[in-house]
Amino acid sequence: MSERISISQRLHENLGEIISEMQPGEKLMSEPKLARRLGVSRATLREAMRTFETQGIIYRKQGSGTYVLPASQVIETGLEVLESIETLAQRSGFEVSMGMMKINHHPCDDREAAALRIPKGEEVIQVSRLIEAEGRPVAYLIDTLIKGIVLPEELDSRFTGSVLDVILRKGTPPLSSSRCEINAVTASVDIAKAFGIQRGDVLLCFTAWLYTTSGQIIDYSYSYFLPGFFRFHVVRRVGKQP
Repeated sequence: MSERISISQRLHENLGEIISEMQPGEKLMSEPKLARRLGVSRATLREAMRTFETQGIIYRKQGSGTYVLPASQVIETGLEVLESIETLAQRSGFEVSMGMMKINHHPCDDREAAALRIPKGEEVIQVSRLIEAEGRPVAYLIDTLIKGIVLPEELDSRFTGSVLDVILRKGTPPLSSSRCEINAVTASVDIAKAFGIQRGDVLLCFTAWLYTTSGQIIDYSYSYFLPGFFRFHVVRRVGKQP
């Protein structure tokens, strides 16, 4: 075990030295050449590269190659209050913008019906969009809403990507809370294509349900975050309170 650990550490050190000698935006040599130079298999190299990608040091673009990133800002926030990425970015002095957006009206399937507590087949609106920072995708958001919560005209050229902010600006329906599950997931084909990464790369995923003050669920969402740009934390109480 100690030998395996030392080999892994040496690989990370050697790869780190190669990356540190390169300029931001510069492309690394191909994986086969890099693996031969470092004396490891391509599979072992990919695992090491994922560590550097998670730290926001390199960026692998599907079909193009791996690039060295400039030192980037990180959006750091607690999870106690639900806020949009745009709001978090503005507070951090971090500029984000909305890239690709798709709007789809469709009859809800079994999963959506169960999540939103509505009959199967009832029409829902799904808003999918990409959030970009520093010239590349950093988050992919998918909201599935019950009919009438967000109107088509509210998703015009002024829409910056936050369904939450649209609802808050309207003030109706009044919101009370959100339940969120957090998991590390591997990118599916569609998600990987949206991010421009490789299928199977690890992303942080928030699955959330948005509740009104009457207890109705109006939004069921998936938020995928690219590691290296976001740092989330939770403030917790210690022990039982009197």
